[in-house]
This record gives sequence, C-alpha cells and structure tokens, in this order.
Amino acid sequence: MGNRFCFESLRDFIAHLEVAGELERIKASVSSELEITEITDRVSKSAGGGKALLFENVDSGKTPVLINAFGSERRMATALGVENLDEIGADIQALLDMKPPTTFGEKLGFLPELLRLSKCAPKLVDDRRAPCQEVVLLGEDIDLGKWPILKCWPDDGGRFITLPSVFTKSVDGKRNVGVYRLQVFNARTTGMHWHIHKDSALFYDEYKKQNRNMEVAIAIGCDPATVYAATAPLPPGLDELLLAGFIRGKSVELVKCQTIDMEVPRTAEIVIEGYVTPGESRTEGPFGDHTGYYSLSGQYPVFHVTAITHRKNPIYLTTIVGKPPMEDCYMGKATERIFLPLLRTVNPEIVDYDLPWEGVFHNCVIVSFNKRYPAQANKLMSSLWGAGQMSFAKMILAVDADIDAHNYDLVARTALNRLDVDGGYIVPEGTLDVLDHSAPKPLHGSKLGIDATKPVIGEEREKPESWANRDLAPFTKAASENKKVVAHAVPYTDVANPLAIIAVDKQEAFDGRKTAQAVAVGDTANAIRIYLVVDGDVDPKEYRVALWKFFNNVDPSRDIFHENQRLFIDATKKLPEEGHKREWPDELVMSDEVVEKVDTIWPGLGL
Repeated sequence: MGNRFCFESLRDFIAHLEVAGELERIKASVSSELEITEITDRVSKSAGGGKALLFENVDSGKTPVLINAFGSERRMATALGVENLDEIGADIQALLDMKPPTTFGEKLGFLPELLRLSKCAPKLVDDRRAPCQEVVLLGEDIDLGKWPILKCWPDDGGRFITLPSVFTKSVDGKRNVGVYRLQVFNARTTGMHWHIHKDSALFYDEYKKQNRNMEVAIAIGCDPATVYAATAPLPPGLDELLLAGFIRGKSVELVKCQTIDMEVPRTAEIVIEGYVTPGESRTEGPFGDHTGYYSLSGQYPVFHVTAITHRKNPIYLTTIVGKPPMEDCYMGKATERIFLPLLRTVNPEIVDYDLPWEGVFHNCVIVSFNKRYPAQANKLMSSLWGAGQMSFAKMILAVDADIDAHNYDLVARTALNRLDVDGGYIVPEGTLDVLDHSAPKPLHGSKLGIDATKPVIGEEREKPESWANRDLAPFTKAASENKKVVAHAVPYTDVANPLAIIAVDKQEAFDGRKTAQAVAVGDTANAIRIYLVVDGDVDPKEYRVALWKFFNNVDPSRDIFHENQRLFIDATKKLPEEGHKREWPDELVMSDEVVEKVDTIWPGLGL
C-alpha cells in the first residue's frame, strides 16, 4: 500500500474538480423542489456522466448545493485518491496475501506496512475551532426548513436528505456509519429510514429492548473517502471510518458533538445532532428510489434534532437516485472493484465480477470463475447468495474465466449460446432487498441462477439444438398481426437461443405471457427461443431499458416458464389477479410542468 493522496475536506475536493474542469458552477436561480433533479438527471445521463454541479442560487438562499460530485468513473476514482478504482482492491489483495514475518529481517521489513496501517484508524482530536462547529444552532434557532433540502420526484412524501453519513453506536459502543435517507417532517424532526437488514436498525432494536433513546449524528459533506465508506457494504462490526482511513492512507479526524455522546468528522460541512425514541414511528415516504420506482411509504422511527452545527458558508452535499445511469451507479462501481478481493477470500475461484447498472446493484451479478468440477457454478452461486449484502442479489449469471464479465455483448452471446432452456438454470428461494417490488411477499422470494459455463467431465449436459439464423418471417408476421403487440425487436439471431423482446398493451391479467405464447405459435420456423415481454410503454429496441425492466419486474418462480422448447419471461407490471397482492409502485417520471420550466432556463445554465 503506497502513500495515497487524500482530500481533507469536501471543499478541497471541489477545488480540485474546478481546476480539472470537472465542476460546473450554476449561478441561475433554481428551486430545490424538483428543478435540481430534472437538471441533474439530464446531466448524469449525458456522455460520461456529465460534470459535478454546484448550484449557487437555490431557493434564493445562501447555501450552495453540490450534486453529481461522484457522477463519473473518473471523479469517483479521484475522490478516493487513485487513477483507477482497481488500485484500492489491489491494496486490499496485497494485505490479504501478506504472510506473517518469521525472521528478524522480515519483521523489520514489515514495520513500514504496520506504520501505514496504524495511521488508518479514526482519531479523536480536541479542536474547539473544528470547521464543522464554526456555527452552533440550538433550541429555536434549529430550522431544517432553512436548508436547501431537495424534493426529488413529484410523488415523494416530502423533502429528503439523501446523502447523509449517519453515525450511530450500539448499546456496547460499536460505531456504524451508513447512508439512510431522512424525510423532513418539520423544523426539528425527520424520518429515519433504517431498512430491517441494516446495522443501525439492529442497534435501534437493542435500545428499544432497554427503553432508551438512541443518539444519532448526521454528517453532511464529509471528505470524499468518508462519504463513500458510509455507502460500503462492510461486514457487521467493521468500522466504516477504518475503511475511509485505509482509502485515504490517513486517519479521519473526529470531534465530539455538542449535545450528544457521538464523534463526527471535523471537516464536515454540516452536522445534525439528535436522537430517536424507542417505539415512536411515523409514516415516511413514498420516495423516488434508485430502482427507478417509488419505494412505498411505511412506518419508520422519528429523529429529533437537538443541534445543528456547520461551517461558516457551508455547502450542502446531496444526490438524487432514479433510473440508471445516475451518480450512485459510479459509487456502486467503486464498491464492485474494491470488494472483489474480499469475495475471493471465500471463493478463490472467482476471476472477476460485474454489477450492471440495469440491475441497480442488487438485482444482477455477472461472475467469471475458474471452473474445475461439475456443478461448481451452482456451488459458487449458493456461496455468493450467503455472503453479506450479496445475499440480496436476485439474479446471478456464471461464466467461464475466459469471458470478460464487463463485456456485456460477449456475456449475452455466451449465455444465449450455452443456456439449456429446459434446465440450465436454477430458481431457489432467498432474501431479497427491501426495495424489490416484484416478489409476491416483501423481503424474500425467488432468485435466478444461470450457468453459462462450458460443461466439464461429469456434467452430462446436452448441447441445446441451435435455432440460429432461422427464417424470421413467420415470427415477424405473427407479432405484427397480434393486436396486443405494440412493438417488437430481435437483438440476437445468430445464437443458439435467439431472443425477442415484445412490448404488449397489457389490459388484463396474464396478457403478457398469453400474447407471447400466441406469437410463439405463429413462429412456425422456430426462429425465436426466448421471449422477453415488457409493457407497451417500453421501446423494445432500447435494450438496456428492457433489461432494467427484466431485473426489476421479474419474480423468477412466477414469471419465467418453459413451454414447447421455448423460454418465456414476463417482465410486465403484475396485477393482483396474477398472484401479486402487494402494491406495485409507480415508475419515476418528472412532471411536465418542471420539464417545461427546465427547458426554458436550460440555455442560461451553461450546460
């Protein structure tokens, strides 16, 4: 592990971005209600993720808003002090490969590394002039309404703090730092959106058992490594600030809060101190989430603010999430690269893996590995489904070591050439992310594992008959003449299992699967073997959008079936009559009024 450059604060990072031409200052007056979302969404979906945006005139206030700061692979790497995100993973791999020194000479050689590691632990400092406490607001001076907190999407339940580093401690003093959204209820209370699987939710349960208030500190605008570390899927009990220090090559300096027993990064822009009370909850949400759908409203703890401290002239760091690609995609890519060595400690056969944006982190994993024995792909998938937050992965596609997991066209062709539609996949049950809306029941449901590897000795797998390059005319005629087919596309015909995407005007239960089955009957040349059905508002030629629908909307045990040598996948919105009794969330769409307003001001934004 070499000496890595690190930013001491968020504003140091901002200064670097500006010099590098990676920051756009927007002086035009904009609203924190929806307008920043619409502007940022357009920028983040431009080539390369666009630039970081610093809005200097929000709600006619004095607090600038920074967004899309981590919204490109280059900026994400810069934020963590590296040229390439794989460098941090390589440092972790080097640590894992280190052998204990045995000779005196080896021990001497080991000292520099130990000294570097000793600098990674967070450090409490006595700084009465800490930047994050230049201004202290107490009592009636506390007013969350004065801050440019965003309302992100039209049907959101209110304004949400979206990129906070939330500091909590267990009853026995173990620290956790996570990113949990906070819906602003009034001047001095917010929601505390702790998912049931998260460490802070476990801490909260401990405090409830003891009928004690749980103190919480919200740090906004920390140094970039600390912001990232709060998002990282660390094993329980491992301090996120230790990871931040490892990335920085230097300790994160902490100072004591003003009204609670908690420590926070001294260079943060804003700190909100307070507590949650056992048993007190309030309806929180809906919220436009990173799946591209609204997460539904629910009962969550209430956070009471006891103090707000901040720098003079603070900068409000925030983000928006929604249909990929957006800023969080690049933070997810950092996690993918950094945590590869840790996955290998349990599964050394892994060569590489990829988390496609269309899978919104927890819905799809592509993994390449060195295969040596029969059913090893199934063993690997089962192991990954038991590994921390990887357990939320809904779909895993396993390929051989010579397949580049990041080359999606190659991966798709490999899968479509090698898949046995009559048994080349598994559909187990397991834990799902709380945001998964496709399963009939929350938090658990079916998963999909696809083995796209070459068979080895002992795997009596018959090579599927190839349907490549057959006459498409009967399929095209059947699809075109079916009144419920809005449009169709065929991405691959030169593979063993040609795939068609069909958009269906779904009006009744099971319209999706029935329409696909009817078209298949008309495909007398057997030209299409796999049918992916999407709703009529999806353009089948927008392949990445269709895949996003597939990963979001499919419950494998309900929506994937095999019939007459064909595989059908129903990725349409499900109705109660189809066995989905839960509420199906709406897709994120900006209001026409805001789109028109941004169209009007766009020429003056300098973008």
